[in-house]
Formats: sequence, structure tokens, C-alpha cells
Amino acid sequence: MALRFYNTLSRKKETFRPLKKGIVKMYNCGPTVYDFAHIGNFRAYVFADLLRRYLEYKGFRVKQVMNITDVGHMSIDDDADSRGEDKIEASARKQHKTPLEISHFYTKAFIEDAKSMNLMKPMKMPKATKHIKEMTALVQKLIKKGHAYVVNGSVYYDVGSFKKYGRLSGNSIEQLRAGARLEVNPEKKNPLDFALWISNPKHVMQWDSPWGRGYPGWHIECSAMSMKYLGDTIDIHTGGEDNIFPHHECEIAQSEGATGKPFVRYWLHIRHLMVNGQKMSKSKGNFYTLRDLLAKGYNPKAIRYLLLSAHYRTRLNFTEDGVKKAEGLIRRFGEFMENMRTGKDNAKSLRAIKKVNKEFEAAMDDDLNMPRALASIFEFMRNLNKSGGGPKAYQTMIAFDSVLGLGLSDIEAWKVAKDAEPEIRKLIKKREELRKTNKWSEADKIRAALTKKGIVIEDTEKGPRWRKVKK
Repeated sequence: MALRFYNTLSRKKETFRPLKKGIVKMYNCGPTVYDFAHIGNFRAYVFADLLRRYLEYKGFRVKQVMNITDVGHMSIDDDADSRGEDKIEASARKQHKTPLEISHFYTKAFIEDAKSMNLMKPMKMPKATKHIKEMTALVQKLIKKGHAYVVNGSVYYDVGSFKKYGRLSGNSIEQLRAGARLEVNPEKKNPLDFALWISNPKHVMQWDSPWGRGYPGWHIECSAMSMKYLGDTIDIHTGGEDNIFPHHECEIAQSEGATGKPFVRYWLHIRHLMVNGQKMSKSKGNFYTLRDLLAKGYNPKAIRYLLLSAHYRTRLNFTEDGVKKAEGLIRRFGEFMENMRTGKDNAKSLRAIKKVNKEFEAAMDDDLNMPRALASIFEFMRNLNKSGGGPKAYQTMIAFDSVLGLGLSDIEAWKVAKDAEPEIRKLIKKREELRKTNKWSEADKIRAALTKKGIVIEDTEKGPRWRKVKK
């Protein structure tokens, strides 16, 4: 079966053929570094990582670029001409720091969190503030081609000059104009026109440009960085469904307006993450950063598993109970790997290996159908737990894990408390004493401390057991 993806642009599944045989150029919308990334963000990042891993599993060489937005992303970003306050500057003001201090801190935090989630490092992670020259050059090209105009030091994209505007989101300019609730800006020819370069003396971060001091619009950043590192046309662009309009729609207008060439051949978008059946919100108390969950002692492998377990084009309802169940599945994986590591291959296991390889690839080739792919793996595990298996079954799972990214080879066998080193043994014993006296909160703190040391605890009828996992 040929590899097929659902292309948001065509609204159908298409056979994937990269522009250059054997090489895939992929751009992923990365974090705006004003705060810790939340689990909704990480669903998109885990998906991008899964996509890259499967492409490499299929033999492609992937050139992956994920940007770091450290200027220009405004607090109100649901219309093309984003409004409000720059998210970086707002965070800096609240924390009494400089925008540079904020962006440096949260960029470092994101890279640490990405490591916790076992995300492969992209070829490039360009920062917007390091590419002002490329952005102003792109804006100049758009002005020259009649797609942009200058007013009082600001530059706006003329959406009426690009006939395909709205194609990705399914909106026409007429529909957008009719539904627009935009503040009146007398500088614009059309209320839907969006800023490429902004002149605003109140903005802290400023750069010189041919039109005076200012800063770039959010959308122009991704176009400029993608084109610099991947060329005028790329194979795949990913992001959350909230990026379709306006961000990705504007990227197309800017990029194709400047080059006259197709910008992206396959657009892949991830559905929203729900938390406890509701949209994530701090006011509802269901807002989680990855660090919130890790601080509670949850296994990062389980969080990654839960985020990738649903099909990327369906909504995923994230709950702590779901993470706990995922931790159980990670333990099942570990026990299976241990059994296969010490077992022996047989005729039944070899037939099962052939079957699961075929089923796994068929599922993944069909628009990365992860639920089907995982179902095939679990059936494989059930069958071999009954009939036995050995090194070849183990290596089959390692191959699958090169896609899943769960680090299955790092999961050690379970051990009892007396086998732990003195410091760990003391913490396990103390936690058990607290549990027996119903001091659950204090016991959970010890569990979280053990998790930070790379120790996972499981409570059984015979008492607690533990094993190390890769931190």
C-alpha cells in the first residue's frame, strides 16, 4: 500500500510523493516562547515527531525545521491581522524581566521538555529575531510584486491581490469580509489586509527596516524561515487546526505571492486536545503544562503514548486517568520486551512477526492510523505472550519503537525495594509507611521525587516494586 496523507488543501487523502525522490522537506510550527508549553502544544509536536519517525522508517531522509517564535505573536491571533499585546512582551512585563530573558528561559525550557517527550532534534530550530533580514527582504519582494503596500512605516499585505486567499481554510474573501469583526484601521485598503511589518513606538522590540523602526508580523516569520532553510516549495507543513486560519492561510499568500510557486504540497493539521471533555482553560482548573504532569510523578513515556494514541485528525480527550492507564500499558510493553529478550523464537512467533509487520505498515501508510497500528501491536503481544517468542520478536518491537519513540529498550525489569540502592530503598520504604497511614499527598511527593531520579514505582498486592526508566 502506498503512503497516503490527508491534505487539508485538497480535503482528501493523497498518495505521498516528495518533490525530490527520497528526501522530505518538512516545516513544523513551533512554540511561542513566552511560557511553558502545555499538553495541547505537545500533541502537535509529538505528532510532528511521529510523522518524521515514520517517514524515516520508510527510508526517507527528512529535513525538519521547527521555528521558535520570539517576537510578533500577539495575544489576539484569531484574525489575520493579529491584535493585542506581543505575548513575549506581556510575559516580560508580568515577570519584570526583559523580552530577551523571557525568550531565552522558555526556549531552554521547551528544549528540555522536548527531550522529556523524546522528540528528535530538528535539522534547524530558527528563532524569528535572528531572521529579521530575511523577513524584510521578503516584504520588499512582496511590495515590488504589488502584493503589499506601505503606510506610515507599516507594511500590509493586500489580500485582494492574491486570488487564492482562503483556499486552505475554505473561506472566500467575500465570506471573510462579511463575517469580519475587526477594529477599523484607516491605514488599510481592506479590513482583511494583514501586517507584514509594524510601526509601533510602544513595542519594546524594534529593528531598522527600509520603512523605519518596527517589528515583523507573526505570519511573515514562518514564510521567511521556511524558505531560507527548505527552499521555495516544501513537501509537508504541520500545525494545529487553529493555525489553518489565519496563520497558514497568510503563509501561503506571502510565500506564493513572492515566488509564484506552490508553497506547500501537503498540509497536515492536528485536531484540538480536550481535557476532561472540555477545552483546556486555567479558569476551569484543567490547564496542564507538561511540567505540571511530570511534577505529579507521571511517566513521560505514558504522556507521550497518550498523546499519540488517537488518530491525529480526531479530538483526543486527555485525562489523568488516561495517563495512569497509559502507564499500565508502558509496563506491559516493558514486561513483553523482557520476555522476548530472554525467550526463544519459534514457528508461531515468526509467522506473527510477518503478520504484524504487514498490519502495522498498512495502518501507518493510511494517513498514520495510529489506533489501528497500536491494535496490531497489542494483538502481536497477546499472541506471543501465549505461544512464546525471542530475539526476532524483540527486534520487531524495537523497529516499531523507532516510530513510537517510547524508548522501549530503556525499560528495565521490575525489582523489589530491597534490591535498590540505600537512598532509593529509604524513599520507597518511607512512601509505603505514608500510604499505610493514608497520607497520600506526602506519599505522592516522594513518588514525584523518585520519578525525577528516573525511578518508576508500581504498587502491587505483594508491595511496591520499582525500575529505572530513561529520564
